[in-house]
Amino acid sequence: MEVVCCIRHIVISIALLGIILPWRCEAQSPSISSTTARQLDSLLQDYAYRAFVRPRTGTPYDAVVPSNLTGIKLAVLRLRNGSLKSRGFHGFKEFDIPTGIVVQPYVKRLAFVYQNLGVRSSFYYPLLGFSYLSPVLGLLAYNAANISAINLPELDIMASKSPISIEFTDVKPAPSGFTAKCVKFDLNGSAVFTDLVSGTVCSTFLQGHFAIVVNSSEISPSPSPSPSPAGIPIPSHVPGKGHHSKVWKIAVSIAGGIAGLLLLILLVVWLASSYRKKRKLMAMQKREDVGEVLRMSQVGNTRVPVAPMTRTQPAIETDYVP
Repeated sequence: MEVVCCIRHIVISIALLGIILPWRCEAQSPSISSTTARQLDSLLQDYAYRAFVRPRTGTPYDAVVPSNLTGIKLAVLRLRNGSLKSRGFHGFKEFDIPTGIVVQPYVKRLAFVYQNLGVRSSFYYPLLGFSYLSPVLGLLAYNAANISAINLPELDIMASKSPISIEFTDVKPAPSGFTAKCVKFDLNGSAVFTDLVSGTVCSTFLQGHFAIVVNSSEISPSPSPSPSPAGIPIPSHVPGKGHHSKVWKIAVSIAGGIAGLLLLILLVVWLASSYRKKRKLMAMQKREDVGEVLRMSQVGNTRVPVAPMTRTQPAIETDYVP
């Protein structure tokens, strides 16, 4: 029974090893979870609302970010729901908001928070196999009934007539032979690629984060970037490296799984052999302990063991003397 339990524990351990090893390889890839980006959105909403000192509806306000987020640009715009739907808003930074915007749930006033992540773009929104030609721009809508509120959930907005237009102003040229693409990150961090509308213009029917990128898996690595300013964590990005690294990690995971399986088979064979030897030894000890069973006989009022009679009668030695 002990051997069976031991084997069961070993099998479970090997199975967990097969699960954990690929997970560890994946966790080492240079990616930031969507939770980190969502925490940034919540923080930026707080600092954006601080710009509402004496707010006027329909007037954009630039906000100040904390020193540990240097490089990010932030702005906020408060609008009436009815006015937004009937008039839209032209020129909120790079965004043109058309008429027909539907807001759920309904609020009387809402605020658009604009984000320009600048040099932090690839840190909060890493995109394996792609290089950013523009910074990541964000447009998120919040309830503006209380301009002192923090940790507000985003409202759901949708352009029902024409899409929201995004005209990027800070865009690097795409390498020769490569086509630039628009990428949209939803609130869950999922990326969706679309074609540019024209030049450096992208469009969307929903809120989120947007950028212009190019597939960099076949582009030769560029020189190392200059050191980032103090306090700004900018991850290094080497195009094409992620793919080869991922293949190598998968190969290591498979090799580790095969090695673990071989070790498991050898261990099971050794345990089975030891178990057979142990049972044989126990059987021998049991026979030794039991010995010969004596016959019980009644002597008076007591039952006592009685040795059997000898089979061979003694013979007098003189009988054999001639």
